[in-house]
Amino acid sequence: MTLIKSISGIRGTIGGHTGDTLNPLDIVKFTTAYATFISGTSGKHGKIVVGRDGRISGLMVRNVVVGTLMGMGFDVIDIGYATTPTTELAVRMSGADGGIIITASHNPRQWNALKLLNNEGEFLTAADGAEVLRIAEAEDFEYAEVDRLGTCTIDDTYNRRHIDAVLQLQLVDVEAIRQRKFRVCADTINSVGGIILPEFFQALGIDYEILNGDCTGDFAHNPEPLEKNLHGIMKRIKEGGFDLGIVVDPDVDRLAFICEDGVMFGEEYTLVSVADYVLTHTTGNTVSNLSSTRALRDVTSRHGGQYFASAVGEVNVTTKMKEVGAVIGGEGNGGVIYPESHYGRDALVGIALFLSSLAHKGCTVSQLRSTFPDYQIAKNRIDLTPETDVDAILVKVKEMFAKDNSATVNDIDGVKIDFPDRWVHLRKSNTEPIIRVYSEAQTIEQADNLGKQLMQVVYDMQ
Repeated sequence: MTLIKSISGIRGTIGGHTGDTLNPLDIVKFTTAYATFISGTSGKHGKIVVGRDGRISGLMVRNVVVGTLMGMGFDVIDIGYATTPTTELAVRMSGADGGIIITASHNPRQWNALKLLNNEGEFLTAADGAEVLRIAEAEDFEYAEVDRLGTCTIDDTYNRRHIDAVLQLQLVDVEAIRQRKFRVCADTINSVGGIILPEFFQALGIDYEILNGDCTGDFAHNPEPLEKNLHGIMKRIKEGGFDLGIVVDPDVDRLAFICEDGVMFGEEYTLVSVADYVLTHTTGNTVSNLSSTRALRDVTSRHGGQYFASAVGEVNVTTKMKEVGAVIGGEGNGGVIYPESHYGRDALVGIALFLSSLAHKGCTVSQLRSTFPDYQIAKNRIDLTPETDVDAILVKVKEMFAKDNSATVNDIDGVKIDFPDRWVHLRKSNTEPIIRVYSEAQTIEQADNLGKQLMQVVYDMQ
């Protein structure tokens, strides 16, 4: 059983002992700490938005979170089943003081999490997150007296408001999309994508078929949108009749495409393709995290902009985007962040911009993919044990390459070693008890071999 407290929120498996899992007592503790933090920064007990994905444990977690916030004197706007970007936008649209998203994103069904937002609908900074954890550990809480308890209002209008906001973006060409008469197949993993994507497709005039569209939280397959988990939709598209496939994760902030022939477009190339379209119309810089493909750097340079890398984690990406004035950014896991909409990963924004690009170019998805630099990325992992000394491992890896003149070592987030024609990045995950080992080269064999060379170093130290 696992409880992880990180820049990505409070995340854990459901059930088990307090202090070790995401259970009702710990949910109360961290929700109270967050509410204490918000009241301290805003100077009041105001409004908090709560939204959740379709996870089986979602209702239980929602009830504990909402009751705790009311007990702290906050008025809750419960938007029900909602994507992560919908909840982020709802905070801004409602003028709330913050928000809690109940989702464990790509983690399996036994997981859930509290993702914490500020009054801009953006994830808390590392410093603010650390303060919430400090408050939680101190457990010096004060709840509201009976006459000052908060209220709970149910508001299910935000899915439509999210859709409308996307359709109004200047670079989303709704008419061109409608004229192209796309036919898509979408896998929504039995979560909230099955609620919002049909309505979104209808608004865009798209003919669609939904796989795994019931919002039951009983995920039809591993929810991470990787090729190894998507054989069902790939097979369906190979049967013919679709222009593309669309895959989202349980909270709809990650996005992957499948070509018309059933071949993966590549989740790393979701951001690359959207950035290419945005940069065609808007001059500027881009940002992605250290574990993302070099193709974004190449495309940005082609358009006359400058590429910047950040540490992994959405708030790290958005912080760097604001710092360098990026017009588009995100993460190589299929996360698109478009500031014209909001500073958060948003699959609906990614879909709309991608389809606008396809409509303007008049090409197929596979033809579009062929226009980008072709890198291959291998994504490996090492499960951590209680005895694993991650810091010692990272020091060892740095020492290995410190005197290699052909390599550049970056240690702002784990250790990344950049060679002229390839790179490898080791870092401890923010969301799982693992070390992620990502590597990229011209071929998947070269990338995988590079990653496994460093994995062996880790195994030798365990």
